[in-house]
Amino acid sequence: MKDDDKSTNESRRNLITRLLQEPPSPENDSLLNETIGDRLAQMGVSRRGFMQFCAGMASMMAIPAAMVPRMAAAALAAKPSVIYMSFQECTGCLESLVNSSIQSSANSTTIENLILNLVSLDYQETLMTSAGHEAETIRDEIMAANNGSFVLIVDGSIPKDPTNGYFISGGKSGVTRFVEAANQAGLILAVGTCAAFGGLPNADPNPTGAVSIGELMASKGINKPLINISGCPPIAEVITGVIMYYLTYGAAPALDSLKRPRVFYGEDIHDECYRKDYFEKGLFANTFDDAGARQGYCLLKLGCKGPISNNACSEVKWNARTSFPMKSGHGCMGCSQPYFWDGGVTTAKANPVPFWKNGPYKSPSFYSPLPASLVDD
Repeated sequence: MKDDDKSTNESRRNLITRLLQEPPSPENDSLLNETIGDRLAQMGVSRRGFMQFCAGMASMMAIPAAMVPRMAAAALAAKPSVIYMSFQECTGCLESLVNSSIQSSANSTTIENLILNLVSLDYQETLMTSAGHEAETIRDEIMAANNGSFVLIVDGSIPKDPTNGYFISGGKSGVTRFVEAANQAGLILAVGTCAAFGGLPNADPNPTGAVSIGELMASKGINKPLINISGCPPIAEVITGVIMYYLTYGAAPALDSLKRPRVFYGEDIHDECYRKDYFEKGLFANTFDDAGARQGYCLLKLGCKGPISNNACSEVKWNARTSFPMKSGHGCMGCSQPYFWDGGVTTAKANPVPFWKNGPYKSPSFYSPLPASLVDD
């Protein structure tokens, strides 16, 4: 075993010293002052493992290799404060985020799954011990102390009318709670399709008047950087990558027309799917249990929306980069696209650019095949 892979306290300290190229900071028992380097040292993460993580993140986000040391330095600095607020949501996005920090085995930690160690998650109602007035006081104090610099993560849509009573928390409407936080944030991440595009609460007939975070920001004149990380739920490593990019450059990565990072949402899932060879040969599964399905044929005829859905599922994958829906035998449902819960509503109100269509207004089923006109050769 090499010296930089040893798990003794002294070797861990030497590891962080080498990474920072300066003497270690004085001992401080306060968790508020703990750096990511401190946390990695406690977990026995090696220098090689950490640098591989940074190099992997750089490669995944098309960041030049020369920027890897800068990314490492940014990651090892004091952890950025994160306020995570939930609104009309199912907790699936948070579940995805939390699962990104699990250990991959009894004796090792998957370095790319350290999202909760890369940031100081100072407020999240589901995870924090505090509740009620104490939790709200903590949130207010953290926002005041980090005014203009903290990252605000939002999941869930918000009823646009603050007086309709559909969302009340801490005695305040969802609109009021969001606006208070957004006005003090440095960066806003709309995590999940509900936050990014309205999602399920926004689906027809939308009884609560739910809107996306972007629409609410526009209506309230909030001009802060917004990044949509869509998906139902989004991929945890995509969230990690966006935060790492922000730490490295102090700005958002290049975004598409829907304010999603192009590096993760720039290609449709179909182009990177291993079943595309069968698509090009005209080999399709007709049922989920026929011979074609068992041989891995294309799932287009079973409703796969991969050709018109932009996400990193087939490249980054899920569950510690293990698999993705098509690899597991199920077609893409288009969950990273706007209005997918409505089956692809095609009215001007719903889609500036048509999503998918099978019938005059919406697809009757998630398993309805895409029209040939929406599928590229």
